[in-house]
Amino acid sequence: MGVTMKRAALIVAGLGVLSFIFGVIAENKKPAAGTPIPGKDSVLCKYPSDPSVALGYLSVSFLILSSFAGYWSLFYPYKGKSVPQSVLFQSTSFFVFFNIALFTGGLAATLLLWPTITEHLRLTRNVHHNLETQCPTAKTGLLGGGAFVSLDSALFWLVALMLADNARQDHFDQVENTIKA
Repeated sequence: MGVTMKRAALIVAGLGVLSFIFGVIAENKKPAAGTPIPGKDSVLCKYPSDPSVALGYLSVSFLILSSFAGYWSLFYPYKGKSVPQSVLFQSTSFFVFFNIALFTGGLAATLLLWPTITEHLRLTRNVHHNLETQCPTAKTGLLGGGAFVSLDSALFWLVALMLADNARQDHFDQVENTIKA
């Protein structure tokens, strides 16, 4: 059973939704701040249980999978018929949505990775020599924003897939008409 355009669209959408869900849960589970425990020459920051790091990395993983699936789905030879990439990129709307999908995927990865890596570093490097530290956490809102942009990226890949399908149909119709003539 070959891959159909419908199945590819479901894969892209499903992975995008999973990235969104993990990102939103990561934002909601992120602690507000840690508890500073003063020592002789340093402050130890004690943070509550924080699943946001693992959830953030899961969100990024599903974003990457969604973007790869979206990119792959555009150029896959459905029903054994391939279309030259130049035919797809002759469509201005396809070109625009393809680039928007790439841009939003990169922006979502940035917005998800920045707070996830920052939080990961704060959890592992929790001894501070500044006695005035307040034990902060990663910026609030970035994980949630990254989750929404991740969902947007998946939706833009789906729009690009629909436009690629239109360009494919136009190309095959034109080839068929040329053969008949």
